[in-house]
Amino acid sequence: MSYSPNEIEKKWQDIWEEERAFEPDEGLDREKKYILSMFPFPSGRLHMGHVRNYAIGDALARYYRKQNFNVLHPIGWDAFGMPAENAAIKHGRHPKDWTYSNIDYMRGELNSLGFSFSKSREFATCDPLYTKWEQEFIIKMFEDGLLYRESTTVNWCQECHTVLANEQVEEGCCWRCNNEVQLKEMPGYYLNIIKYADELLKDLELLEGKWPAQVLTMQKNWIGKSQGLEFDLELTDESKAKLGGNFEKFSVFTTRPDTIYGVTYSALAPEHPITKYLIDNSLIDESIAQKITDISNMTEIERAKEGKEGYDLGIKVLHPLTGESIPVWCANFVLASYGGGAVMSVPSHDERDFEFAIKYGLPIKRVIKGGELPYTGDGELKGSAEFNGMPNVQAKAKIIELFEAKKIGRGTTNFKLRNWGISRQRYWGAPIPLVHCDSCGLVSENIENLPISLPEDVEITGEGNPLEKHPKWKECKCPKCGGDATRECDTLDTFVQSSWYHLRYATDPKKWDSVGIDRKEANYWLGVDQYIGGIEHAILHLLYARFFTKVLRDYGYCDIDEPFERLLTQGMVLKDGTKMSKSIGNTVDPDELIAKYGADTARLFVLFAAPPQKELEWNDSAVEGAFRFLKKIYDRKDRVTSSSMPTIDHSSLDSNSKLARAKVYDALQKSTAVYTKTFAFNTLIAACMEAMNALDKQQDEDVWSEGIYIILHLLEPIAPHIASELSDELFARENLSKGIEVLDEVFVQDSITLALTINGKKRSEIVVLPDASKEEILTIAKEAGAKWLEGMSIIKEIVVPNKLVNLVVKPE
Repeated sequence: MSYSPNEIEKKWQDIWEEERAFEPDEGLDREKKYILSMFPFPSGRLHMGHVRNYAIGDALARYYRKQNFNVLHPIGWDAFGMPAENAAIKHGRHPKDWTYSNIDYMRGELNSLGFSFSKSREFATCDPLYTKWEQEFIIKMFEDGLLYRESTTVNWCQECHTVLANEQVEEGCCWRCNNEVQLKEMPGYYLNIIKYADELLKDLELLEGKWPAQVLTMQKNWIGKSQGLEFDLELTDESKAKLGGNFEKFSVFTTRPDTIYGVTYSALAPEHPITKYLIDNSLIDESIAQKITDISNMTEIERAKEGKEGYDLGIKVLHPLTGESIPVWCANFVLASYGGGAVMSVPSHDERDFEFAIKYGLPIKRVIKGGELPYTGDGELKGSAEFNGMPNVQAKAKIIELFEAKKIGRGTTNFKLRNWGISRQRYWGAPIPLVHCDSCGLVSENIENLPISLPEDVEITGEGNPLEKHPKWKECKCPKCGGDATRECDTLDTFVQSSWYHLRYATDPKKWDSVGIDRKEANYWLGVDQYIGGIEHAILHLLYARFFTKVLRDYGYCDIDEPFERLLTQGMVLKDGTKMSKSIGNTVDPDELIAKYGADTARLFVLFAAPPQKELEWNDSAVEGAFRFLKKIYDRKDRVTSSSMPTIDHSSLDSNSKLARAKVYDALQKSTAVYTKTFAFNTLIAACMEAMNALDKQQDEDVWSEGIYIILHLLEPIAPHIASELSDELFARENLSKGIEVLDEVFVQDSITLALTINGKKRSEIVVLPDASKEEILTIAKEAGAKWLEGMSIIKEIVVPNKLVNLVVKPE
């Protein structure tokens, strides 16, 4: 019978389902491994990026099951979000129908690839039961003050008709639809993630060496902790009068208190209350007011791309130590979201301030000795009163002490991180479980009324929030006083759902109705031993999930500080050098690939073509090669004559059989590091291919049996269907049920074959004894290469142990 992957794969998928082969033990006494790949959005079809992600996770899960670990390897669906509403508009289908229909189809795709997911723990985040527990968490956060409502300037996507968190704005555009983001004033709900900023930053140390350094750096920079001095700049009497007595001073924050004596101007954000007052009361030129307004309508990222731009506001403040009068400007580089939207400016020791001062002719005063301006290095202070001659690093603390002693400022900490805006003006999301009452204000829904589910009789047009327009859904009774009230119509950011799903998986499904998270089981399974997903989630999802885990820990749901012990960020799948995209038309349909070659070929290719962390370039001929390799293994099954691991007298074998055994055991030796540390599946697969080639060059039946026994054991996590089929047929799956010991004896060779290269070009091969000296090897090499050495002088001799000899020559 020839290799027929479709028959074999369907057979084994049915067997695994009947055996419930991939469900974790309910007991919590065995050593565990929790392997988790980021769950997909049910868009309707898997793409090759999904196949690669899940093939990596599945290989690890299958490996650890064979090592007798209790393995949790779940899958689910990140199911709320805008695409479902867009599909409703485009195709006239309800988002719920579209979502669950897609889930059904994609579940079939995952099954056809043979992924070893726990089926009992599968859920969609739009399931009412998932929403119920999530709403309970939200109520606790609201009652605790961690969730609050306020009106602020927000990022608004007109295309998606919803607010975006700062992290969801990418280069001034919506992360999902790529349309330009606008700024808009409106009320919204925020989670106080800044409360956890210090812990989120400090605990990155726990992840060093376990997460990619790039991801840790991205999170550290996003949190952006800075320590410095906060103080007030008092307005001059003339400026107070100009502002109608409405402002006395404004607060600034600086990380460079050592440069305080070098302040020559101050700058406010376009959104600062003083700037707004001047504009609203026509106290500055109309054209300048318009330019400032235009800046305020730009996103932070757009402003960063622009050159330095600013305008004199015609007001002044007093230097807190010298009493000098300092001009106040509005500048596009000052952000309302950081440090109160006001800065002190020291052009002599800050590149940004220097560039601005040069452009507008503002004074520059040097206060640190050193190189040419702007000088941002360390040195002794000058022009700094009693601090002259003091090293600037030492002066930072001393100047803060002076401000605190005079009670005109204080040492403080600031974060670049902003609180997480979680409210979205759309239908297909989890309703925020809060109620607006004229008598009681904003109150939380009663726990016993959860879940607050979405109404299904809605009309989705793309204009406005369908929940606002629903005739009855938002009408309710106040949970506190029983009077008429209005339900909150905003829904939760979908990143809320993906911030705790790892904890839900860890709870036995038999308990899902009674608890959202089982503390004992969460403590057993968490943290996730290996998390796998794209680096595009470095800030968004990974930061939010870390935050949520810490909050739920503090609420008593678990005792875990960090959700993901180890993180692997897999590279993108490219075709013709470009990321696969339907709009470009360069996608490869996994369904078609499986129909033609089988799931094992698809899995083998995505793990062989490149290391998981690197980009993978699609290659049709390499796919063919992967199929041929699996077919070769299948075709060699007739060479196996033993139904178990044979006992072999290594000393009695000929050199080809010894070399074949060495190649087989070399692959086995590599496998532990590949599956537990490096994830370099490509090197393991290459080693198995070398072993098969070596087996082909020898005739010993026991060596064939041993080789196939081990190779199937090694490849089962990667190509599980063919490995299971042949292992069952040849060895009753004995080789898949236990580990295999590496035999040192197989690496003792009678002889070693070395490549002979001359000036880097391979000319021949030589055979030497394993213990041959360098001189003996060179003598044999020169004899073998004699005809290429005629008329040449050897200028360098290189021996690479167990690999090659290279002779560097030139004409005599």
